[in-house]
Amino acid sequence: MKIKEISAYLTEEQVNGRIREMGEEISRIYGDEAVCLICILKGSVFFTCELAKRITSPVELEFMSVSSYGAGVTSSGVVRIVQDLGSSIENRNVLVVEDIIDSGRTLSYLLENLKTRKPKSLRLCTLLDKPDRRVVDVAVDFVGFEIPDRFVVGYGLDYDQRYRNLPYIGFAEIED
Repeated sequence: MKIKEISAYLTEEQVNGRIREMGEEISRIYGDEAVCLICILKGSVFFTCELAKRITSPVELEFMSVSSYGAGVTSSGVVRIVQDLGSSIENRNVLVVEDIIDSGRTLSYLLENLKTRKPKSLRLCTLLDKPDRRVVDVAVDFVGFEIPDRFVVGYGLDYDQRYRNLPYIGFAEIED
């Protein structure tokens, strides 16, 4: 399979504007308290960096790699932690930052795992939410954009590790 065509869905300006709004909302909630952003690698790195720049509360960064995909375009349903946190989140305000939530399996598993580590607070933020694909209910605290059930690339989202660097989000038409 390969990508036949990519059509722009959300422009760079639209994405940046919404991230600015999300940063303001997150800053109001945490105020002067520090918040630990857990960037879910690899896809959310672009979003996390842009979001962190727009949060006025003290920001700490941690990284995790969690997978349920591989080289395909649909979730395998098997979730595994590929790279764990580098430090404890006990008694810290934690904000998990994800690029997209579709089935909910990965985030449900991850949030349950993180709860056992006793954070002061635990919230979830996503750039894109695809509720039509939801298999497991996940409470999302901050949503950039709700999108239809189409495959998207750009702004960190990939197809087989490619197209992450597009400055916009586009619908990808896959060819067999």
